[in-house]
Amino acid sequence: MLDKRSLTERDICTKFILPALKRAGWDEMLQVREEVYFTKGRIIVRGKLVTRGKAKKADFVLYYKPNMPIALIEAKDNNHSVGDGLQQGLDYAETLNIPFVFSSNGDGFVFHDRTGASDVKEVNFGLNAFLSPGNLWARYRAWKGLDAEAEQIILQDYYGLSALLGHRYPGCSVSCSAN
Repeated sequence: MLDKRSLTERDICTKFILPALKRAGWDEMLQVREEVYFTKGRIIVRGKLVTRGKAKKADFVLYYKPNMPIALIEAKDNNHSVGDGLQQGLDYAETLNIPFVFSSNGDGFVFHDRTGASDVKEVNFGLNAFLSPGNLWARYRAWKGLDAEAEQIILQDYYGLSALLGHRYPGCSVSCSAN
């Protein structure tokens, strides 16, 4: 039997958190980003010496649609309790303006709703009970007070110039081909 306490934080992410996300309906390619760096670290000056502090990274950021982050997951190894990453996740979520925060050690999740719209601010649940993209989006929509018309506008796909030119061959004109 697998001893979770011997696993690293990254192992916990790969073996327990990511499968829980997939079971809940999250698309690993489109809606889940792992190890998302969002700061380069503080600049520390000591006399003439300049160094950079440790960069901050979220273990997981969940997106309802591209460029629309709605949740963050902070993972810890199994020597920590399930909620030990919550404060760190809340700090990151505040910086990134993300309303929903989860913490996990591979045994389950603690969910924190930063919106203030729920009756309960924090809830614990098992690995098999992670919230679906639709569930989190419904909470987000209610928090923002979006009606059907506003939701349709927000969820409309955005196509910039890169969509016309293609991502594979930057700098090509529209007539470029793979040959």
